[in-house]
Amino acid sequence: MSDVQVSKVSNQPSGNATRNKGRKGRKSLMGTRPWLAAVFLLPALLLLGALVVYPIVFSVYRSLFDASGDGFVGLGNYGEMFSDDGIRTALKNNIIWVVVAPAVSTALGLIFAVLTERIRWGTAFKLIVFMPMAISMLAAGIIFRLVYDQNPERGVGNAVWVGIHDTFADPAPFPGAGPRPNAGLRPSGGGAFTTTSAVRATSPANLPLVAVQPDDVRNAKPAAAAQPRPGKITGTVWLDFTRGGGGRPNVIDGNEKALAGLRIEAVKGGTVVASATTAADGTYALPADKADGARLRLPAANFAEAYNGVDWLGPALVTPAIIGSYVWMWAGFAMVLIAAGLAGVPRELLEAARVDGAGEWQVFRRITVPLLAPVLVVVLVTLMINVLKIFDLVYIIAPGSSLRSANVLALQLFQSSFGTDVDEGLGSAIAVFLLLLVLPVMYVNLRRIRKERRR
Repeated sequence: MSDVQVSKVSNQPSGNATRNKGRKGRKSLMGTRPWLAAVFLLPALLLLGALVVYPIVFSVYRSLFDASGDGFVGLGNYGEMFSDDGIRTALKNNIIWVVVAPAVSTALGLIFAVLTERIRWGTAFKLIVFMPMAISMLAAGIIFRLVYDQNPERGVGNAVWVGIHDTFADPAPFPGAGPRPNAGLRPSGGGAFTTTSAVRATSPANLPLVAVQPDDVRNAKPAAAAQPRPGKITGTVWLDFTRGGGGRPNVIDGNEKALAGLRIEAVKGGTVVASATTAADGTYALPADKADGARLRLPAANFAEAYNGVDWLGPALVTPAIIGSYVWMWAGFAMVLIAAGLAGVPRELLEAARVDGAGEWQVFRRITVPLLAPVLVVVLVTLMINVLKIFDLVYIIAPGSSLRSANVLALQLFQSSFGTDVDEGLGSAIAVFLLLLVLPVMYVNLRRIRKERRR
């Protein structure tokens, strides 16, 4: 070997020397040494441990003890959790929430996102739909507590519902009214009143009523005494009450008001043979050839209470009503995320499908929705995690009489841990169970994120 070759070989570093140099100069992916990265991460790890890891570990530990924390009960709190009727109701409601609320919010968000692409004022519409996200859960709960108020004068929901109902069904002319005692009228079932004796054409059949609301006779005319008419059975229906006292019972006095618009039925053998409606002065007339010898009946429709709408916050509808308020808030969130995904859909695919003769519904179902599937999964999973922790809306909207029917696990956790009957062992068991319900959804979400990164 020549001198030149020997010098070249001697100048090259050995393999061990190269590896040692690489170890000394090795850095992490963030461009710094591992120990330095650990120093910067330590505060965040300590905070995470204090706020997340320690509460989880302590909750698991506390769930194994009784209410006082001194007696070890093992899994007894978990057994009590599934045997308590209130907690079983909360679990059932949580299942309804997880199934209904995310699905409805995502479906509405998808519809809004697709439709707003085709209208000129789509941006303004998106802003209006998304605006409830700027409202806190507390404020939204107060708003919908008023919306669902039973009184139509305060509750928007029942104001609209009562307006629709009254458009197609006439309200009762004198709700709550009834006959004067000893006036010859008796209850005949269902809120109706019938005369105790049959009527004859020879004398008027007067029907005095009381308990009429002042507003219902505010503009009423004075009652007029009916006169006998050939071939007719006549009479008067009036408010047998004189303001300030005085007057004679079962007698039409000068200042007493007529009750107009009341329906009178002549009944024979349980069959209505004739009917009439009182005039503005309270008088009525029935054909004598049909009504003579019949009993007169005032149907219950004359006195039915005013329709006050739907009991939105009653035990039967309180959970769907609260879910409706949640959808009002979160449909805008779903719409914004789906609209962002829709902006990345290749328009060439949509146009090619239309050129090939596909209708808009086919394009939406076969192309748009499959391409948006990753975004839809993100929205669904996010909302599912969110509704498993729902607490604010239920606590604020549901009245005390319906709170048990609207109960959810997060609310039951609060009541068991800080309510009147404090049992921290049971509350901790509910917290651990709620964590176990959230973990599968979070696992699915993490797997999806990893797949997205690999792509």
